[in-house]
Amino acid sequence: MGRPLPGYRVVLLDGDGLESDHGVIALPLRQRPVGLTPGYQPEEGGPPPIEGDYYLTGDVASRDREGYITFVGRADDIFKSSDYRISPFELESALIEHEAVAEAAVVPAPDPIRTATPKAYIAPAPGFAADEATAAAIFDHARRRLSPYKRVRRIEFAELPKTASGKIRRVELRARENELAERGERAAREFRIEDFPEG
Repeated sequence: MGRPLPGYRVVLLDGDGLESDHGVIALPLRQRPVGLTPGYQPEEGGPPPIEGDYYLTGDVASRDREGYITFVGRADDIFKSSDYRISPFELESALIEHEAVAEAAVVPAPDPIRTATPKAYIAPAPGFAADEATAAAIFDHARRRLSPYKRVRRIEFAELPKTASGKIRRVELRARENELAERGERAAREFRIEDFPEG
């Protein structure tokens, strides 16, 4: 994302609301930032954008020693798996590098051991079948691109639900995963990484 523009002071707030080098991107309101729209309304059911002395963007980022900010993901999309914080954005970015993946959305699937495990809903690219061979190729690609704790462990090929503006509705996918877990079921066409040993 780079460095903040002149006229903007950008801070990152950690889980305790303290300024840090990793956390939610926020604009301090003590001195009103240039260009901040008055009367902004959050999405229905979403968190309010103003909390105390800060305007919260809802984006999570990290800042390096030179002050450059790098996007990590949306605060409401990040989840924990085996006590590691997982950014769907990073996993999706790795997945769409594979030629068989047209679109991908990663969500947490409830897991009794890991709390949650990364699951990818994938829209296959034209010419690729939504089958075991394609899933095996995608798992192999993810093994080469991602650290073991970040790897997608489940894949389901599907048409991704979207808003009118074309944004993927991860909230629907998360709700589906929670419903399946509550019923003790798994998706009929779900592929799991343990079914595809390395080699």
